[in-house]
Formats: sequence, structure tokens, C-alpha cells
Amino acid sequence: MTHTYSVNGMTCNGCATKVQKLLLSVAGVENVNINLDKNVAAVSMHHHIQTNALKNALKDYPKYQLTEQSNHNHTATITDEETRTWFQIYKPLLTVFAYILLITFLIELTSGFNIMHWMSNFMSAFFLTFSFFKMLDLKGFAESYSSYDIIAKRWIDYGYVYAFIELALGIAFIIQFNPIITNAVTLVIMIISIIGVLQSVLNKRKIKCACLGAVFNLPMSTVTIIEDLLMIIMSGSMLIFYLNK
Repeated sequence: MTHTYSVNGMTCNGCATKVQKLLLSVAGVENVNINLDKNVAAVSMHHHIQTNALKNALKDYPKYQLTEQSNHNHTATITDEETRTWFQIYKPLLTVFAYILLITFLIELTSGFNIMHWMSNFMSAFFLTFSFFKMLDLKGFAESYSSYDIIAKRWIDYGYVYAFIELALGIAFIIQFNPIITNAVTLVIMIISIIGVLQSVLNKRKIKCACLGAVFNLPMSTVTIIEDLLMIIMSGSMLIFYLNK
């Protein structure tokens, strides 16, 4: 069953992620979908949960006030995500990837295509672009990231650190700093990252993906797995190449 509630006090994607994480901690809650524009939380639950139990989950954050909606019922609530097509949902991510692919391929065409050189440029553009979006709302990203990353769950400040790790890796790839160290670090970071993504997707948790920071409302899905897996394959391939060079 899914119940809908009004939640006042949410002003940004970081707030929405915080409320979502707190409500998910309540025993019996399966999923929480937040509509920030309407200040609404759709809470899916195994059994009926008293409103006071949900309010109690937010008690440490008094600015978030949860109340029952007047049309409260046990029917499923249709969210914005459910009314959008797959392309509409992932358009921001697909557009970013398309730009990175286009620019890096054009760079290679001017000097003769080299797969290793292209992958290095691709990863540089990837990390620089994705870190940029995270920097636009660093706090919002850190809070979103802490909802699924295995390290950020235990240490929320890792979200802040991770944005700068991506920036550093982007710079390292573009200046070709010690390819073995750069690719080894990338491989480890991306393997750690994909663990939390896999856990969320396999458990069918409806949470936001923080890959483009808190700027876009992207749901966690197999698209996120493919994104991380691509970076693992690239960094692993380059690491093997440079180790055998």
C-alpha cells in the first residue's frame, strides 16, 4: 500500500533526500518517493504505519513537518517519474554522455584514432563534467550520495570528498599524470561506487541517483550500473595496458 503525506520545510533536493532517507529508516517502509515541487511524500509500506511513527523519524529535523493529506488513501500514488518516458527521465544523463563522446571522438579524428588516448580523454571529460554538476550543490549531492554509497552511508562527509576525487581524477587524466596510479585509483573508486548502486537496484529501492549531483532528479536504475561499469572496464583496460607496456 502507498500513502501520501504533505511534508513542509523541504527547500532543495538535499532536503528531499534527507527526508527520504529518514522515512526509509522506519520499520515497514518499502519505498519513499518525494515530489519536491508539491511537497509530497508517497510512502510505500508493508502494513499500515501510524503517522506518528513517520513524524517521529523526522523529530531531529523540526523544520520538516509531515502531515496527512486530506485525500489520504491506500491506493498507489502516480508520481512524476511514472508519467515520464524513459528518454525524458534520462535525457540529462544521455545528453552529457553524447557531448563527451562527440568531443572526445572529434579530438581523436584530428590526430589519428588511438583507443587508449581516446579512453583517457573520455574519462577526463567524464570526471570533470560530473564533478562540475556535483559542485553546483555540494551539500545536496553529499546527502543524496549518503542514501546508497557504502562509505557515505557511514561517513556523510565522503560525499564532499568524492566530488573532489572526481575533479582530481579528471585533471590527472588530462595531464596524463602517472597512468598506472591514476587508473588504479579510478578502478578502486568505481568498484566501491558500483557496490552501493547494485545493492539499491537489486533491492528495488526507489531513490535518486547522485551521478549528476542534486541538480537533476534521476532515479537509480540499471543505467547507473552501466555508467559505473563502463568506467570500471575502461580504467581496468588501461591499467592492464600500461602495466604490460
